[in-house]
Amino acid sequence: MVRKIIKIDETKCDGCGLCAHACREDAIEIINGKAKLVRDDYCDGLGNCLPACPTGAISIIEREADVFNEQAVKANKNEKDENCLQCCSSGVISGASELRQWPVQIKLVPVNAPYFNDADLLISADCCAYACKEFHQLHMEGKTTIIGCPKLDNIDYSEKLSSIIANNSIKSITVTRMEVPCCTGIEHAAFAAIKLSGKDMPLKICVLKTK
Repeated sequence: MVRKIIKIDETKCDGCGLCAHACREDAIEIINGKAKLVRDDYCDGLGNCLPACPTGAISIIEREADVFNEQAVKANKNEKDENCLQCCSSGVISGASELRQWPVQIKLVPVNAPYFNDADLLISADCCAYACKEFHQLHMEGKTTIIGCPKLDNIDYSEKLSSIIANNSIKSITVTRMEVPCCTGIEHAAFAAIKLSGKDMPLKICVLKTK
């Protein structure tokens, strides 16, 4: 049938994931760094994801699409909830999250957010949390965490980071990165940001390795 459904312009999508978080039906997933409508019958066409998109990549169109299937959406959510409970009860997940704020992407955090005041700042490459299973407890505890990947974002973070440092009372900065060459970009950005900010700031670099 022809009905209203969302359309995602991948040329505008920056892969931030805010639309997927806003979608109550789990119709959107981030695949290969881009938002994708994974199933037509999961999308109700109401567009809760539209105001969440910072780049205007989502619109509502009319096209031939499967009918919205509320029962399939509920079944999918129940399955995910059950898997989550099984995972937690099996002890796969241990300890509480140390994340203290949202958003965490360097591109998305506001420069003057209150959580930067008197903060010990952790600037981390995206991959680090997957390389170290105790990442929250070993690296994030007590810190305000922001993350990014210079290679995927294809930008220099130094200007944004320097504004954060210059406009807030940051106490210290720690950078966690992988040992791969592309991760040096986030380290160099931190050094450059401190210099641009004109502040004298302690900086610690932690390089993680895969087994």
